[in-house]
Amino acid sequence: MAVAETVSVELPADTLRSIRDSVEAGEFGSESEALQDAVRAWQRERHAEAEQLEAIKAKIDRSINDPRPSLTSAEARAAINSFIREEEEASLDETR
Repeated sequence: MAVAETVSVELPADTLRSIRDSVEAGEFGSESEALQDAVRAWQRERHAEAEQLEAIKAKIDRSINDPRPSLTSAEARAAINSFIREEEEASLDETR
């Protein structure tokens, strides 16, 4: 296990109350454990966002480097309208 350090942070009263309520409810053994869990969740979210950003950048790079001709605006509009119609039809089918 990594060496732990003590830090001091200021939290809004409602945030601290939520942490203490979670500890009192038995969700965590201590306020420290609750905060550690929150930091781990924050780290996972940041990692996932970084992965998404890299995937988007890769997709943009592939698109820029794609030698195939781009769609004309009319072709793009037709493709978008077709997609919207298909989604609307699928949505209607789900509600039936």
